Amino acid sequence: MFRLQSDTLLVWALRACAALAGIIVLLILVFLVNEALPALRDVGPSRFFGDKSWHPAEGAAQGQFNLTPMLWGTLFVTTGAVLVATPLGIGSALFCHFYAPSTIAGPYRKLVELLAGIPSVVYGLWGLVVLVPIIGDFHPPGPSLLAGTIILSIMILPTIALLTDATLSNVPKEYLQGAAALGLSRWGTIRGVVFPAAKSGIFTSVILGTGRAIGETMAVLMVCGNVVQIPNSIFDPIRTLTANIALEMAYAMDDHRSALFVSGLVLMAMIVALVAIAEFISKGHVYD
Repeated sequence: MFRLQSDTLLVWALRACAALAGIIVLLILVFLVNEALPALRDVGPSRFFGDKSWHPAEGAAQGQFNLTPMLWGTLFVTTGAVLVATPLGIGSALFCHFYAPSTIAGPYRKLVELLAGIPSVVYGLWGLVVLVPIIGDFHPPGPSLLAGTIILSIMILPTIALLTDATLSNVPKEYLQGAAALGLSRWGTIRGVVFPAAKSGIFTSVILGTGRAIGETMAVLMVCGNVVQIPNSIFDPIRTLTANIALEMAYAMDDHRSALFVSGLVLMAMIVALVAIAEFISKGHVYD
């Protein structure tokens, strides 16, 4: 009787937590829309992608509000980071589980966890004083899309590696024992048994890593140069949407301030699109 009551209380507590999480997301969305409405009303949605450049301080009548260069900058640096970090993160998890001796796998996993805990400003500082000068030596100016891609790759690598590692731990041992009974090699077991069994978890780790890359602010602000332009090469400086908000929010007023909240809405739309694409690709089984 007492156990039944405890289970019921737990179920209702979990329902309350889930409802609270959903309400928080909705409140954030309502706040963004409410703050962005003045700019959407005075400037109009089309000018955020049709104006010639980004000069919002002059106001709605004479200002220019083009977010397209920052949007492309965000997409380029995120895509580059995910393309670099995904194979490295999956390879790191496979190394821990199937190739590294136990005396090495444990300390190596701790190092990856430590990498995940380093503050983003430390990554940015390292990139600013070490990575940017190296890039500048062979292709000036140094602050660039390439620098941002490298820093973001390092930052999302532990997210992908640790979540993939946890997913591999949940592959049933019976699968591995069956593969061994069939005489499959280690790589044959990974390719034919482990990857199919763990694909949804690995996919989720990549999605979460991509979400972190889209939302990262401080590190990319410090190494990407913050020039509002669509890059023609990986050595060109860029400005991302998050850096744009962080740089200008301190002194923005009226339509300028409201336009920065439109940037936030665009970022949220990118996250929603990312989740929708993931759901479509996995046919609704991403989180199985």
